[in-house]
This record gives sequence, C-alpha cells and structure tokens, in this order.
Amino acid sequence: MRKFEEIRKIGAQRLKELFPKAKAWEEIPDSKVGDQRADLLVKFQMGGHEHLLALEVGGLGQPRQIREAVTRLSEIRRDLPAAYPVAVAEYIGAQSASLLRRNGFGYLDLSGNCYLAFENVLIEKEGKPNIRPSTRPLKSLFAPRATRVVRVLLVDPQHAWRLEELAKAAEVSLGHAHNVVKRLEELAWVVRGEHQRIHFAKPADLVEAWCESYSYRQNAVATYFSPERITRRLMAEIARLALAEGRRYAFTLHSGAALVAPNIRFPVIHCYLEGSLDPFARALGLRPGEGEGNVHLLTPYDQGVFYSRLEKGGLSVACLPQLYADLYRYERRGREQAEYLRREAMGY
Repeated sequence: MRKFEEIRKIGAQRLKELFPKAKAWEEIPDSKVGDQRADLLVKFQMGGHEHLLALEVGGLGQPRQIREAVTRLSEIRRDLPAAYPVAVAEYIGAQSASLLRRNGFGYLDLSGNCYLAFENVLIEKEGKPNIRPSTRPLKSLFAPRATRVVRVLLVDPQHAWRLEELAKAAEVSLGHAHNVVKRLEELAWVVRGEHQRIHFAKPADLVEAWCESYSYRQNAVATYFSPERITRRLMAEIARLALAEGRRYAFTLHSGAALVAPNIRFPVIHCYLEGSLDPFARALGLRPGEGEGNVHLLTPYDQGVFYSRLEKGGLSVACLPQLYADLYRYERRGREQAEYLRREAMGY
C-alpha cells in the first residue's frame, strides 16, 4: 500500500487534472479546521467563482475506513461550511462510494474513480478496477481456502460460531480459521461475544470487499454449444448426468439466480462441476463452443463453491453469497442482477 504522503500528492495531482481551466490553484496541507485537521485544503478559481475543497486522505478506502472519514469530514463541514469535503484513497469501491454520496461528500481514488458535485460542478467517473489489487492487505483474506471461512460466515450471518465449529464447516484447519477470523476482527467485521463465540458485525462490508477482490473468471471456464434451446429441461439433464456420475454440481450466474429469483432471465447456462468436463459435455451432446457458446461448465477455483448449495426445483444452486459474487463482475447485466438478488433474497 502507498504511504500517506504519496496518496496525498497523487490525489492532489489527479484533482488538478480534473480542473484544467482552474486559476490561482493553492494547496494547503495539514490545515487546522476547528477541532479537526484537514489533510489538504485546495483553493482555486474557475468561472469567476472561488472554490474550496477539504480533502481527507486514507489508505485502502474500505467501508470501515470511509465511515471514519465521514465522521471527520462531517466535523470539517460543520466548522468550515464553505468547503466541499472530498475523500481520497487508493481505491474506493461501490459500497464506500455510496456511503460518501449519501452524506453529500465527494471522492477520488488513484484508480480513476471520482465523484465531485458542488455548485455548478459535476464530475463522475465510475467502474475503474483497482489498479493495485495485489498490494492490498486483504489479499490473504480472499485467497481460495480463506474464502471458505468467508463463505460460511456469509451464508449464516446470524449464527454465533465457535472457532472449532467454524473451521469444521469451512473444511479448513483450526489455525487457518483462526488467522482469517483474526483479520476480520482487525477490520471490525466480526466481534467476540460470550464464551468467545464469533458474531458477524458487518456482513455487507465483507461481501462487498470479497466482490472487489474476486471475479468468476478465477474459475476455469469451458464453453460448449447446445443445439437445443436453453431451458430448465437442459439444466435438469445436466443435473441428472452429474448425479449419475457421482459429481457435485451447482448452477451459478444467471442460470443459478433464475432458480432463486424467477424474474431473472438466463440466455446461457453456467454450472460448477467436479471432474473432467469434455467427456461430460459429449455425453450431453454438447460440442465445443464456437464464439461464446451457450453452455459454460466451470472448474471451481476452490471446492468451497459447493458449500451450502441450495436446492431449487430439484436442482442444485450455488449458495447466495457465491451467486452474488459471481454475478457482480459478470459482463452482461451482472451487477444489476446481483443487486436484485441481494434485495430479494440475501437480507444484507
């Protein structure tokens, strides 16, 4: 992760680039504002008006850190109402961005995302991925085996877990479960209650952070073409053959979500499947996909994707957190369908 001074310097440069016609640009670091101290005040003139921005500089821009920034920016706005508060961080994801907008604050990150709305100014750039994901301390939290613990917690967020019980459910060692939980405690996403039981404090923060670090493309995807129309009958055939061969399977993305939330359409099928894929596809009469194909069989990036599968209409579906994470970065209306699934079925 970059150091504070570097983030502040680059953030100020990016901010200046957004206002190429600004005049009398002035930057005042570590400026005292009431009982608070603004990391950087920026003054400039544009269109005959003078503008004042108050920047709060952070590190990762995770929701917990942004909530703390919101508190400080609120106090700065109270003591310096002429200033427009702006949060600056390495990367600001969707949940953090939404939190800042709801409070009337702007933001800017080093990956190119920004939102500034004051007086007659509106600048908005969204959807830029984190350009330095490998340097984030959260990387180990979302390594394949670690996500087994994350997934277990997200499937049953109301459960108070004993560490041994959590490790057993996630099929990881006690030490591995301890390390993941320790990191979650540091982020204030879980807390220890009576008898050291682990209580989930912020499931929404955890699922958002997971989605920022994960893409369904981490799974190996084999594409095939079915001459018959994509229907639930074809999904039932996939399920029948998988069961006959003793393989675990789970539908995901739009085809999985359609079984959970009937309003979702599925023009293609995506299905997690154990074992060799080509013989399975041949037995179904599928041929290797040309172009995009319409049946996609996924070799799981980790066997944890089969945890707590749902049974819908006699078919196995990936658990809701896995469905949401898979949809989140899917190119064809994935984000939209993920949010619909979250509203209708997940509860956080």
